Amino acid sequence: MALFGRARTATGAGVLATLVLILVFGNEIYTEWVQRHADVNTVWGYFLRILAWPAWSITYSDSLRNLLARDIRAMLLLLFVALVLAVAGAAAVSGGARFVIGWASLVFGSALAALVTTFINSSPTWLGALGAATQGSAYGLWVGWIVGIAVATAKGK
Repeated sequence: MALFGRARTATGAGVLATLVLILVFGNEIYTEWVQRHADVNTVWGYFLRILAWPAWSITYSDSLRNLLARDIRAMLLLLFVALVLAVAGAAAVSGGARFVIGWASLVFGSALAALVTTFINSSPTWLGALGAATQGSAYGLWVGWIVGIAVATAKGK
């Protein structure tokens, strides 16, 4: 956690934590591994699959639109987390409040990124967008505590 504690601002720490999560657990190597090896009927397997939600890739096997939607979703997640933290993070002075705001930034950011990018996919629907936002918010709920810790341990506002 020393890496995140050295960030100059709470926003910077939250964005850095989110970027690390996206790069480490959203890449093709991890997402393909987790699809083959993580058992969805176990808690650990469920968590490993949740970590892979902001999947991005360089190669594609289905349509180019779906590839772009996944990649843009990961970028928008980072942008929306930065926006939420920039707006709400400055108001939080205690570590507990920063933790909650950091966690919530990932919940809101991932749900909004999923909702927006659903309409880039081939054959988008409103029901599909709502389902994607639900999956995104689940990612934020179960992984957002990591961003919350990073924001809470940051030195500046």
